[in-house]
Amino acid sequence: QVQLVESGGGLVQTGGSLRLSCVASGSTFSVYSRDWYRQAPGKRRELVAGITNGGTTTYADSVKGRFTISRDNAKNTVYLQMNSLKPEDTAVYSCHYRSSSREYWGQGTQVTVST
Repeated sequence: QVQLVESGGGLVQTGGSLRLSCVASGSTFSVYSRDWYRQAPGKRRELVAGITNGGTTTYADSVKGRFTISRDNAKNTVYLQMNSLKPEDTAVYSCHYRSSSREYWGQGTQVTVST
């Protein structure tokens, strides 16, 4: 079992920055990808960024050049650095781990970008 706890969300003005953190506990040895998803009100959940065990990263087109995903293995933590935030980035951001046998989700953290 893996437990994921996100933090770092909040209210920020357009153009501002936030850094989200996702701390994992439990057995993560079989996890091979770590992602951030987001879901805005009335919209489908979408993949924002992902990072594999090998360090390969992927980003949604809408956040390329503004968001950066990274990981600290020693701290069992994945980060999402979000810069140049826009109102359309407002959503609940959730951490997602994928292992060979199942998926794990955090509870989510709210990010609100004001105009």
